[in-house]
Amino acid sequence: MSPQSPTVLIVEDEPDLATLYAAWLEDVCEPTAVHDGSNALEAIDENVDIVLLDRRMPGLSGDAVLDTIREQQLECRVAMVTAIEPDFDIVEMGFDDYLVKPVSEDELIETIDRLRLRSAYDEQLQEFFALASKKVLLDSEKTTAERKASQEYARLEDRLAVLRVQVDETVEELLEGDGYRQLCRELSNEPLLED
Repeated sequence: MSPQSPTVLIVEDEPDLATLYAAWLEDVCEPTAVHDGSNALEAIDENVDIVLLDRRMPGLSGDAVLDTIREQQLECRVAMVTAIEPDFDIVEMGFDDYLVKPVSEDELIETIDRLRLRSAYDEQLQEFFALASKKVLLDSEKTTAERKASQEYARLEDRLAVLRVQVDETVEELLEGDGYRQLCRELSNEPLLED
């Protein structure tokens, strides 16, 4: 992702809604809107940093677009912005964040900021935060009994536990010696200041 304003592709089949999202985001990023899955796949390239993707669209669904993005190993972050309430099927989906419509301007801007920050993390942290977002979403939408009965949710919790240990070990290694300062310099692209 570029250090300047991120390039955001809005994939929304309702033109008025796509135009509204673009207007909300024009001060924080470079938005472009398309209105179906086929045009989304044509528009996505290595210059797109973030995709705001509707799940339910005529023709090629948002789920199919997401699968193609991940199969092609494109480096963009993807937030589903949809009226579809989340279910346990989201555990296996390759998105980074999930917003249920209607969404506000503040929610979209916070999502862009959050995904931009996540892009600076390595793959391990990206996976951890994507899975943690899914867990928080399912925790708010599903009952305790539903979560306990779901094998997908159990796998999600297991994977999060493993990643949490790995992330803790990585952070511990960074904090030893000068690793943390070096990481901060790399992330901020600022030159080393003499002590």
